[in-house]
Amino acid sequence: MQIQRDAKLLRIFLGDSDKIGHIPVYEDIVLKARDAGLAGATVFKGVMGFGGTSRVLHTSKVLRLSEDLPIIIEIVDEIEKIEAFLPQLEKIFESANCGGLITIEKAEVLTYRVNKK
Repeated sequence: MQIQRDAKLLRIFLGDSDKIGHIPVYEDIVLKARDAGLAGATVFKGVMGFGGTSRVLHTSKVLRLSEDLPIIIEIVDEIEKIEAFLPQLEKIFESANCGGLITIEKAEVLTYRVNKK
């Protein structure tokens, strides 16, 4: 698989308590991204943050243990593949009835190597 030098970074912000049934939304997104043939996805768990509906800080500090830590998913691929995935992403957010933020940024791919093991 090759990615053109000019690509896009899809970044998705949500909470780790967001679920569709018993499946975390971030897991559903990553599995559907893989099924859609996107180059790859990475999930990051934040230690602190807040969102649009609350000014309460979600934090991993022991004394203020939150059950809704921030999650960021990043996917880099060609713009056509990213745009084709957006309707699926919208359906996921509707199914989960969750909030979040989705951004797309320009990305310049310098190297994309697949492990041949």
